[in-house]
Amino acid sequence: MTLPTGEQFVLETSTASGDLRATITAVAAGIRTLSINGIDLVPPYGDDEVTPMGAGIVLVPWPNRIRDGVWRDDDGREHRLAITEPKFNNAIHGLLRYAEYRVVDQQRDSVTLAANIYPQLGYPFLLETAVHYELVADGLRVTHHIENLGGEAAPVAIGTHPYLKIGGVPTGDLVLKLDAASHIEVDDRMLPTGEVPVDGTEWDLREGRRVADLSLDDAFGEVVDRDGEVVHSLTAPDGRTVSIRADDEFAYVQVYTTHRFPGEGGQVAIAIEPMTAPAEAFNSGRGLRLLDPGEAWELSWGIHFEGFTAE
Repeated sequence: MTLPTGEQFVLETSTASGDLRATITAVAAGIRTLSINGIDLVPPYGDDEVTPMGAGIVLVPWPNRIRDGVWRDDDGREHRLAITEPKFNNAIHGLLRYAEYRVVDQQRDSVTLAANIYPQLGYPFLLETAVHYELVADGLRVTHHIENLGGEAAPVAIGTHPYLKIGGVPTGDLVLKLDAASHIEVDDRMLPTGEVPVDGTEWDLREGRRVADLSLDDAFGEVVDRDGEVVHSLTAPDGRTVSIRADDEFAYVQVYTTHRFPGEGGQVAIAIEPMTAPAEAFNSGRGLRLLDPGEAWELSWGIHFEGFTAE
């Protein structure tokens, strides 16, 4: 039987906090499940379901949106991407969100998946991409590798789309801490119009706010680098925490709340999406990486837990 998200890769390991398990999908190299001792750290969905709301997928060679799918390179050439967000007439979330990745290596606690981006409408470049998922003592570590196999410099940005939770605790009761000092303002098409400091505004989440008090589909910049790492977290009333920890190249983050995530019974769900660049990066150049022919780029992030104990 062929599943909507392709082959399923189950990862397992034992930690001081108990049994850690994850399921990674071949389609979009997505995170379908992640749990510690049976406690979900992401909202799971069934293997017979299409990936809901971009849950856990990889976003390359750009995250977020490009206005009208149009961008111009440094030589002034215009490129027109396919419109993948018809509602706002944008190109959204890259070129591999529905692609089936191939297996490069698989172990009990890790898997490496790869997919090429071939020259196509609006993106005339050839990239080799790979994603390595590995269970570690306190969570799931994810490493991205992108190499330019073509003959000219290629614009690249990376994002991911994980939803987080702590099973058994209403997500609305979790406290979100977002270590970001600026908020990206957008128009009615969710495209950037400016960036403002969060100081003294409702967007200042550095000290923490309950998820139930938030309604977000917002990007943030000036992410704080603490010894080469950025951290955004959700903390339960009992002190248990699940967090995104990422290399400092993930200089932006998008946060999205919804009451429509399947299987969550109408309760709020939250995605915390690390990104190396914001929306419209192909036109603004903000956070954009130009990979020269033969050049490779590698960076990591992860989902980590604290305060969980073995039964």
